[in-house]
Amino acid sequence: MFTGLVEGIGRVTAISRAGEDMILTLLPLFDMSDAKIGDSVSVSGVCLTVTRVGGQGFSFDVSTETLSRSTLSYFRQGDEVNLERALRAVDRLGGHLVLGHVDGIGRILKREQKQRSWVLGIGLDPGLTDYVVEKGSIAVDGVSLTVNDCDEKGFQVNIIPQTGRQTTILRKRVGDLVNVETDLIGKYVEKFFKTRKSLGGLKEKASIDEEMLKRFGFGD
Repeated sequence: MFTGLVEGIGRVTAISRAGEDMILTLLPLFDMSDAKIGDSVSVSGVCLTVTRVGGQGFSFDVSTETLSRSTLSYFRQGDEVNLERALRAVDRLGGHLVLGHVDGIGRILKREQKQRSWVLGIGLDPGLTDYVVEKGSIAVDGVSLTVNDCDEKGFQVNIIPQTGRQTTILRKRVGDLVNVETDLIGKYVEKFFKTRKSLGGLKEKASIDEEMLKRFGFGD
């Protein structure tokens, strides 16, 4: 579990293949000396497990499934990435709950400076836009951001100077791809509201529905 508050930047030092999987090696550009084998690290929004610690940094095994859903398959030696170590129980939750399980890839469609900040417009596949709401939270390359505006094509976010300095997000250009993880809560709400089929093929009402919410004071 992560917060989407990036700790610092790392650089890709090596990429190798293990069949259809990838072995990714990164060198953190900040102090991560306490990281050890088995630790979870968010790499530009993708939760990976440290498998080796050495002079070149840390190595991670990346599965075919992860490669198919994220931008990691586009990584090249020398690329810089956002890094965040897993949330501890005593940490402040300054961003939002981020699993590091990327939902899909977005494309930057707009990059516009406004005063000291930047506005990014990011396009999404139609299947993902249902989980994006105005003023909700979203993780872009592992960065916790607030949705300024959204429609059926994508969403817009504001990047303040501190976020721009701390992460790789403002190094992206129009046309670049980013990892997107939508808000965890929205997915569970949708699941609760869907009807389910029983073993006999009969439809069973979801445990939470509109009628039940109204009974408990939620709604008109």
